[in-house]
Amino acid sequence: MKHLVDHARAFPRRAAQRHEELSRLAEGQSPHALFVTCSDSRIIPSMITGARPGELFELRTAGNIVPRHDQSHPAGETATIEYAVEVLDVADIIVCGHSHCGAVGAMARSEDLTALPAVRDWLRQAAPLPHGIDSGPPDIAEAVQSHVLDQLERLRAYPCVARRPADGRLRLHGWFYEVHTGSVLAHRAHADSFLAL
Repeated sequence: MKHLVDHARAFPRRAAQRHEELSRLAEGQSPHALFVTCSDSRIIPSMITGARPGELFELRTAGNIVPRHDQSHPAGETATIEYAVEVLDVADIIVCGHSHCGAVGAMARSEDLTALPAVRDWLRQAAPLPHGIDSGPPDIAEAVQSHVLDQLERLRAYPCVARRPADGRLRLHGWFYEVHTGSVLAHRAHADSFLAL
């Protein structure tokens, strides 16, 4: 924790050198994309994309799960998606899964999560993974990629999202980040496969 505190204490001195950029940020935000990814500490969206402050609106959840749209039970995730689309008018939404994902691994292996009831109940919100998915390799790439596509389908059911892709105002992207290599693969509909960016 000490290095985190030391960095936070020193940050104002470094920020002073970027006064003009930070002053613009105080006037408001207009991010290019909503980046939906896992809460995993190994996933740093700005490091992966090179985004500067104000360029990404982020939604981080265990297993990058997008909950089903349900107006009778509003959730923070739903509010974040709606705000990004309706107020910030993002042009792109990226759902980025990652290798070595504990949440997707637990789902793929049907792990007993009795001792973690909140985690168990959260993961139950995810679409079940198809039978026959290979969950053996430690990177569980196939399971995560299938899961990313399920989350994109969930997004398409959100009213604020559903009415925008047809007129080109919103593009949806599925990404897979390899923790061990730093590579990013993107789903290509024409090939129905995740390929290098």
